[in-house]
Amino acid sequence: MQALISGKTLELVLGDITTQEADAIVNAANSGLRGGGGVDGAIHRAGGPEIMRECRRLGGCPTGSACATTAGRLKARIVIHAVGPIWSGGGAGEAALLESAYRRSLEVAAGKSLASIAFPSLSTGAYRYPLEDAARIAVVTVASHLKGETSINKVSFVLFSDSAFAAFSHALSRHAGQKDSQNE
Repeated sequence: MQALISGKTLELVLGDITTQEADAIVNAANSGLRGGGGVDGAIHRAGGPEIMRECRRLGGCPTGSACATTAGRLKARIVIHAVGPIWSGGGAGEAALLESAYRRSLEVAAGKSLASIAFPSLSTGAYRYPLEDAARIAVVTVASHLKGETSINKVSFVLFSDSAFAAFSHALSRHAGQKDSQNE
């Protein structure tokens, strides 16, 4: 599934982010950049030890932010480590932090003049962010970025499960429908 936004592509892919051909892939990282399970562990395993060496040199990344390292053996040029929030019920600023993690990832990629970036679904695994809400925030944030001046012309959400793909499909369809109704 894909949508064109200001001549740029936003697409949904069911698959493994470590195999994507993009200038940057985004890692769902923890604030210590210590590696972990899920997407984080898969990226470190596939990319090799160079990624962890650079993470150690960085020393961490605050929640809601993003930083870049080498991609090691991955097909991507860089890995952008985005730190999403841990879900605490919605009253601790989680939505703003999640939006910021996506926005900062896009800003890091654009700051390096990259043309393509692939995201997982941030904070929806071990951090327990509700999938439907997270998908809406992700789609709206990325679409807003693509409407502006940016080197990025393709954003992929690479989703590991059917339920994540369905949630992002719903969010993308709703966003496209809202855009169409606003233009009538």
